[in-house]
Amino acid sequence: MAPQKLLGPDKVFGALSDLTRVRIINLLSKGELCVCDLVELLKIPQPTASRHLAYLRRANWVATEKRGFWTFYALKPTSSWFMIQILKSISVAADEVSILKKDLQSRSKLKKRPQSCC
Repeated sequence: MAPQKLLGPDKVFGALSDLTRVRIINLLSKGELCVCDLVELLKIPQPTASRHLAYLRRANWVATEKRGFWTFYALKPTSSWFMIQILKSISVAADEVSILKKDLQSRSKLKKRPQSCC
């Protein structure tokens, strides 16, 4: 996976301007997920999840990997101090923001699927 390009603050904060995208970043901070997992965890329709994931891809936050019919998403690795601090802030917020905390609790209970996913 290619490292994350340094983004301007407008792109970084634009990606964070929607709660659904913050929730996705929070969930992906614990490892990759399939789009079907995100749909289940966020309780949103698949087209909505895909639209937000496409936005995060364009903003260079996430990378994708196709495995058969399924697409898996992961945060792009970064060495940018700025991006690392943003991710730490989201992690800290997850301790205090109830929906982020609930998302991580639900993620920990997510049934493990075989590599083929959904």
